[in-house]
Amino acid sequence: MGRKPLIAGNWKMHATHLEAIQMVQKLSYRLDIADYERVDVAVCPPFTSLRSVQTVIETDHLPIALGAQDVDWRGQGAFTGAVSVPMLAALGVRYVIVGHSERRAIFGDSEADVGKKAGAVLEGGLTPIVAVGESLEQREAGETSAVITSQLRAGLKGIEPDVVARSVVAYEPVWAIGTGRTADPDTAAESVGVLRAEIADSHGDGAGAAVRILYGGSVNPGNIAAFMAKRDIDGALVGGASLDPDQFAAVVRFWV
Repeated sequence: MGRKPLIAGNWKMHATHLEAIQMVQKLSYRLDIADYERVDVAVCPPFTSLRSVQTVIETDHLPIALGAQDVDWRGQGAFTGAVSVPMLAALGVRYVIVGHSERRAIFGDSEADVGKKAGAVLEGGLTPIVAVGESLEQREAGETSAVITSQLRAGLKGIEPDVVARSVVAYEPVWAIGTGRTADPDTAAESVGVLRAEIADSHGDGAGAAVRILYGGSVNPGNIAAFMAKRDIDGALVGGASLDPDQFAAVVRFWV
């Protein structure tokens, strides 16, 4: 289908700007041009490290994309602590994670908020990584498909099919984020298949076939190949393993 894999590292609230510089430099030393030809690579540092990482990427001409972990949908105004899409765009940011379960659960982002953020990211010319995922209680109650499709509909509401096709979705079961537990590849592929079918139904077969859907949830060098062997999984949103350049490089080079 021509979907190039994307491996994106979500650093969460880790790394000062100096540590971030070292991390991206070390990562670049462990990858070569052949790796980038096979896989798109992105790192999503904290806001305070974006400028520093941008400088390294641009100065060293690294084919690593810069991502942000969140954004406010409003362009400007009296919103203390908020960061807008134009601010991120000016720093060379390409990807923006919206709807991560930690933003939903800890900071109260609603489904409507996620949709507004995704729309603002796209309007600003950037690419959203729309994260969806169910809790353990929801999975055990048999509600996985209903929960993730509801989150997905809200995240992509009002977005044109050709734009959806250029977006990214990340399936991250909440019970597998930072816990050391992972969905087995078959279970992950089943949920990713549900998401792809929902996009095909809501935005057309072309969008369903083109959109990249990642798996996230305790991804590491030991399990990435099994996930990538599934036809519908197009990469990974990596948490803890992305903080170690050796581990993250091994995830990027999943076929080796």
